[in-house]
Amino acid sequence: MKGPLFYSKILLFGEYGIIEDSKGLSIPYNFYKGALKIPNKTNSISVDSNDILKSFLKYLKSSLIRIDLDKFSSDIDRGLYFDSSIPEGYGIGSSGALVAAIYDKYAFEKITVLENLTRDKLLKLKNIFSIMESYFHGKSSGLDPLNSYLSIPILINSKKDIKVIGIPSQKSRGNGVVFLMDSGRTGSTAPMVNIFMEKMKKDGFRKIMNEKFIKHTNLCVDNFLNGNLSALFNNTKKLSKIVLDNFKPMIPNEFHSLWKKGIENDSYFLKLCGSGGGGYILGFTENFETAKKQLSDHKLEVVYYF
Repeated sequence: MKGPLFYSKILLFGEYGIIEDSKGLSIPYNFYKGALKIPNKTNSISVDSNDILKSFLKYLKSSLIRIDLDKFSSDIDRGLYFDSSIPEGYGIGSSGALVAAIYDKYAFEKITVLENLTRDKLLKLKNIFSIMESYFHGKSSGLDPLNSYLSIPILINSKKDIKVIGIPSQKSRGNGVVFLMDSGRTGSTAPMVNIFMEKMKKDGFRKIMNEKFIKHTNLCVDNFLNGNLSALFNNTKKLSKIVLDNFKPMIPNEFHSLWKKGIENDSYFLKLCGSGGGGYILGFTENFETAKKQLSDHKLEVVYYF
């Protein structure tokens, strides 16, 4: 048995901001993917994944999510595992894809991608996914599994207002790109979010979030969707500086100087991919050839061409 494929995602804008009701824009990233499988022959990877599913099953039994637990349990006994190329701890939705795959296969009264996805249905799906994914990292927004399940871009206007959306079609090749840079280490969502929640208790940080971070996040979302590239790079630069000045614990130490260099040279602007602390770092540049030379010691992957 092999189930359908579920893809990774990239939150282009909205990391941490959506906790405080900023806008957000999440897109599927089809380079990485995963599927539920029952193996012909087990190996260490399938056994480890199967153990995770056993623990997840216990969690789902204590939740109110309407899942066919008997069928899920029976398949786990047959060796069910999640065969995935999505790197864990990299901020691109590895647990989200797993949750989407399980909902797709085992949910009762499943909301399908083929339905008219009203705002109420999207919010219901997001809430279900939030409960399911919270098993993996404390408090999930539900956005990652939602994006993986629908495999279409999602615009978050606020916690109660989300919709599927078309984004400007990208060029097959271009000088301007959005790219991923590998930090060479994994990150963990829960401790990073805990640091953020502690920071939010301080008036100064909360003021910066509300008056600067959320403002420029919202502008970046609007600029991207409207194809206003000069304004997009201008606001992404400001956002990158705000993150460098105020989110240092989420940026691996060895990247602080590279982060600053991009801003000072106007050659690339870095931002967090997911919660940070490791994994991928997201980059925006108007000239990818220049950025590649300045970041030549690091592995870069293009995710969108302007």
